[in-house]
Amino acid sequence: MILLDRVSKVYGKKGNTPALDRISLHVEPKEFVIVVGQSGAGKSTLLKLLTREEKPSSGKIIVGGIDYDKLKDKDIPYLRRRIGTVFQDFKLLPNKTVFENVAFALEIVGVGNHEIKHTVPRVLDIVGLKGKEKRMPMELSGGERQRVAIARSIARQPKILIADEPTGNLDPKHAWDVVKVLEKINQYGTTVLLTTHNQEIVNKLKRRVITISGGKIVSDKAQGGYKG
Repeated sequence: MILLDRVSKVYGKKGNTPALDRISLHVEPKEFVIVVGQSGAGKSTLLKLLTREEKPSSGKIIVGGIDYDKLKDKDIPYLRRRIGTVFQDFKLLPNKTVFENVAFALEIVGVGNHEIKHTVPRVLDIVGLKGKEKRMPMELSGGERQRVAIARSIARQPKILIADEPTGNLDPKHAWDVVKVLEKINQYGTTVLLTTHNQEIVNKLKRRVITISGGKIVSDKAQGGYKG
């Protein structure tokens, strides 16, 4: 599903310290993987390479059978439809309702109204927001807003969901609600890549944990156990 072979990324001049330094990584389809590391370790660069916001300086990346060496610029939107992304700061449209926020992700890729009316309630049900379709973002708690963001990211049924510090702005209860939703999505067959600083979440989840430090993978453990 995700394969990185000796991937490096150097920003700026050649000879600068690499943000990622010859990392190799394989993530199976339907796997749930947690990526941890201090700020500046290289986690964000890894995610930007996967979504093709950045290109590697060297090495090979293959995601869902797509070889990034052969990926044309015109095909990047297609790639990004296969990869859902969720961020720490929700990125919701404040003047649109919950329903409209999720529908917007479908409208911009040309999905028809009939399919939108069918899909949006289904994904809101998955994230536990049934009955809140007409609420505005400001009427929701932080955890609920993040779950709207997750609903929006899975509306197009991506094969992979990248959740970049999705609980960073939330209190423990709402953070755990969001994590449970990510687990549920994973059970439906979506590969989940979660970055977090929250040691409690890592230890409770007991999933595969990849630790990045100084641009290198320093640990890859099958089940939990991170001391940040």
